[in-house]
Amino acid sequence: MQATDETRSRRWRLVLGGAAEAELGALGGTDDAAMDRALTALYNTADDRSGGKRAGSLGESAPRVARWLGDIRNYFPSSVVEVMQRDAVDRLNLTQLLLEPELLEAVEPDVHLVGTLLSLNRVMPETTKATARMVVEKVVREIERRVAARTVTAVSGALNRAARIARPRLRDIDWDRTIRKNLANYLPEHRTVVPERLIGYGRKAQAVHRDVVLAIDQSGSMASSVVYASVFGAVLASMRSLKTSLVVFDTEIVDLTDQLSDPVDVLFGTQLGGGTDINRAIAYSQSLITRPADTLFVLISDLYEGGIREEMLRRVNAMKDSGVQVVVLLALSDDGAPAYDHDNAAALAALGIPAFACTPDKFPDLLALALDRGDVQAWANLNAGGQN
Repeated sequence: MQATDETRSRRWRLVLGGAAEAELGALGGTDDAAMDRALTALYNTADDRSGGKRAGSLGESAPRVARWLGDIRNYFPSSVVEVMQRDAVDRLNLTQLLLEPELLEAVEPDVHLVGTLLSLNRVMPETTKATARMVVEKVVREIERRVAARTVTAVSGALNRAARIARPRLRDIDWDRTIRKNLANYLPEHRTVVPERLIGYGRKAQAVHRDVVLAIDQSGSMASSVVYASVFGAVLASMRSLKTSLVVFDTEIVDLTDQLSDPVDVLFGTQLGGGTDINRAIAYSQSLITRPADTLFVLISDLYEGGIREEMLRRVNAMKDSGVQVVVLLALSDDGAPAYDHDNAAALAALGIPAFACTPDKFPDLLALALDRGDVQAWANLNAGGQN
């Protein structure tokens, strides 16, 4: 249904603020007035009539900010609330106020807020950490609900396909696939198929079929990717057929593999911000690889290298040449096309190493394809954004 002229005027008045009241008319009702106050605090000019510089203000009081957060949750949908919260942190420098427990209890949790909290982890007072952990856990559990089942299904299917063997034991023969594969050897006179090639599956055991190493750049711009990658790492670590390692890095390296049972612990073990030494992170990751032909290495980084670029490229190429399946994700998030080092991405592509951005919803399919030794680059061209 098309909006009426009155509805359109009301919306434009809320967008443009008090300066447009003469042309569009006054707002009616207490709800509209409350919405206008919430928007004015964040977006309006200091003096609408003077056309002065935009300078919204929520004041210095944490309780006042908490009331404002409560207002926007009452009057706007959650998707709009998340945008306004991010704008408030960016425009009004509310980062320090997020250290107040009562303020955290009022916010609408989302991936971006989690990134902000993690960047404050080292300066967060103990009285706030429990509340912050609840906020982070709420977001993490929602991501797990969104991706876990699909990831397990996709990866299990890839591992089952990889477990097919050409010389199966009698009880392990896949008769349907074997017959289909040998139809050309059908003997009419005997009304039978001569199976020159037997196809079967390896016996299901608790053996580790593949090793996965995730190396995550924890520079500030990669906050959303760190959150999603930590959740995926925990899901993969729960699968007995995989050996999963998770490393986060800036100029230092932290191996968080032993915390993969809980992605919230992983996230609080990160320290967003700082420089980036990808070369050093790859060197450490190489030390974790004992079965190159059965290993998938996923580097999640915007590729802005602060270390030795030439050595970084040599290391990742040596890893690929040893048989490791290498994939570089410029971002693992829903944030759209990422900023990244185009020269380094192009250099990796020239080495035959795909480098592209991927959304969390597509990542399970990517994992399955990579574990099955499929054409990741062709898949990326069809499915992933940010192709270099």
